[in-house]
Amino acid sequence: MIWNILLDWSGTVADDLPSVLQAVNGMLRSQDRDEMTRAEFQARFRLPYTEFFREVLPAGVTLEQMQQLYLEHFPHAHEGVTLLPHAAEFIRYAAATGRRLVVLSSAPLQHVEAQAAALGVRDAFEILRCGVVDKRQEITALLEGLDMRPEETAFIGDMRHDIEAGNAAGVISIGTCTGYESAEKLLTASPDMLVRDLSRLPQLLGGWSVRDTAHPIATVGALIVNSSGEMLLIRTHKWSHRWGIPGGKIKRGETCEEALIREITEETALELRDIEFVMVQDCVEPPEFQRSAHFLLLNYIARCAGTQPQVVLNEEAQEFQWLPLEKALQIGLNIPTRILIEECVRRRLLA
Repeated sequence: MIWNILLDWSGTVADDLPSVLQAVNGMLRSQDRDEMTRAEFQARFRLPYTEFFREVLPAGVTLEQMQQLYLEHFPHAHEGVTLLPHAAEFIRYAAATGRRLVVLSSAPLQHVEAQAAALGVRDAFEILRCGVVDKRQEITALLEGLDMRPEETAFIGDMRHDIEAGNAAGVISIGTCTGYESAEKLLTASPDMLVRDLSRLPQLLGGWSVRDTAHPIATVGALIVNSSGEMLLIRTHKWSHRWGIPGGKIKRGETCEEALIREITEETALELRDIEFVMVQDCVEPPEFQRSAHFLLLNYIARCAGTQPQVVLNEEAQEFQWLPLEKALQIGLNIPTRILIEECVRRRLLA
């Protein structure tokens, strides 16, 4: 059964072709090259996009210059971008049946973030992995990082490169005829499925069977405190944009503490010390979480060096802040984080 769905963005979820064409023609004008019609662009465009731009732009234009030119000429209002037919229904289907949704796209992250928010679908996606040059090199690392089994995962896209990436990673590759390449071109990449649009996919992916959530998922997380006594809080869309602590699932073969160190490193780049176990929380169908879930939350408290340590967030979180206890309790914390902080106060672990 397919429980993990990776989605390309442009031409699969969103119709941004007019804006992309405007950006490309702006790039061509800036380099004294002839503009393209929509038909010419669709006939010539391909992924990885570096190959296309090296063909149409003057020699010597670097990847960084390509990206900067594209950002300069893309319409920043995103007004012309719409959801493709049946995309909204498919996203609702995935959420209702407990499927994980991730965007894997070559489009710039700031564009996809803005468009997804404007279209009302940002919170449906666990992660937006964007700005990817070659998806064939990215998809395997993405699956490993998110602990997704290839046999339970599908990658849906509108270009041959998407299908090739899915095939290379051993996931189900699904081509959709809603975007940049025709059915005839998509078939040359040998997709496992080819669909006219997203309307038939619920039936093809197993119907409305809901994922078995009878077995809880064990996770670890830490309330991290700096040398000034301030705690690190992060905001994520997964928890309804409420503030919480970093953490994640325990992988097979890891101890709880090993999993905690790995997750904190991946999500914040912080090095922990003085790690202390605090409590286990039963988290059954948390109302703030983005989908149906049952977690066992193994909560820790830990210290890190410095008054304002350098935090580097990955794509799972949108922002962070260091706050003293009294201010932390005044902001919109998710329920498990508030319970953890109150337990730490009760046990005088924050003194």
